[in-house]
Amino acid sequence: MTDAAIPRFTGDASPYAGGDPYADHRTADFPFTHLVDLADRRLGAGVIAANDEFFAERENLLKPGPAVFDPEHFGHKGKIMDGWETRRRRGVSAVEPHPTPDDHDWALVRLGAPGVIRGIVLDTAHFRGNYPQAVSVEGASLPGSPSPEDLLAPDVKWTTLVPRTPVGGHAANGFAVDAEQRFTHLRINQHPDGGIARLRVYGEVAPDPAWLTALGTFDLAALENGGQVEDASDRFYSPATNTIQPGRSRKMDDGWETRRRRDRGNDWIRYRLAAQSEIRAVEIDTAYLKGNSAGWASLSVRDGEDGDWSEVLPRTRLQPDTNHRFVLDGPVRATHVRIDIFPDGGISRLRLYGSLTDEGATALAARHRELGG
Repeated sequence: MTDAAIPRFTGDASPYAGGDPYADHRTADFPFTHLVDLADRRLGAGVIAANDEFFAERENLLKPGPAVFDPEHFGHKGKIMDGWETRRRRGVSAVEPHPTPDDHDWALVRLGAPGVIRGIVLDTAHFRGNYPQAVSVEGASLPGSPSPEDLLAPDVKWTTLVPRTPVGGHAANGFAVDAEQRFTHLRINQHPDGGIARLRVYGEVAPDPAWLTALGTFDLAALENGGQVEDASDRFYSPATNTIQPGRSRKMDDGWETRRRRDRGNDWIRYRLAAQSEIRAVEIDTAYLKGNSAGWASLSVRDGEDGDWSEVLPRTRLQPDTNHRFVLDGPVRATHVRIDIFPDGGISRLRLYGSLTDEGATALAARHRELGG
């Protein structure tokens, strides 16, 4: 289902007239973009198949950052676009030259982290007169690592997440999704043909409890394991969610950096763990933050929504561009964690190593069943 209150864009955009190609890009503040992008390549997402990618490759859909437009960039097939673009569909004969109402192109997307989808953005940036007339999106949940052939089998159940809906050219087309299920794959359809620059799939990670139980000890805050950022004091330079992305930071803006404080306060991030857990070790990484890393940090935990905060790592000096490791005195039970940095600056990653409690494992398994896992 989609939310009628979300702005809709239809029709062509004006032809490119020079200057900033995004100057007339149509977009809006969608209510779900603060959530995790489940189709993020850093989480392992991929576009695993498409029926046609004649003009531009399907993999472009998941590139990080906005689509780039170069008006002089042409190849032997024509204008090279930074997106997924199919050839123009044709009818069956001179008598019927137009495609049928059912003709469409499709791409299969493996989500980087299976989860509950709250919103989808299909951005047709720079596709001004060559965007699809309409789009639709379906979701499926399959175990393991299914092939394109497995996904296209007739017995696979696909759930409509976005019904066939007209979209606009050179616009971020957003759709709220109301389907309380866990999905692993999407099928993106464009009717009848055309180009889409970027796909973003916002939602909440729903990890496989059997996998986490088998791991035993894992990073309880990691996005891929179901951790999430609930709130942060400042997101001026980069999102707090970066701190729980996979891998080490590769550059300064791949972490979390706040604006410079001019008061006597401090900055912080509050996290929700995958489920109730026992934390045994902590990593605080300031990679690539050199003259702007946090000066000190402390860590507090809470067990339950209304529990009291308890400090488990006292205010500790941090070094620039350094991974700091701390073994706690004993296992600490928690559902939420807060890191405070003093006075401002940033960290690149926070890792909280431990395991689920019996109560946490039971709750996670029950939620997995509720979502159809």
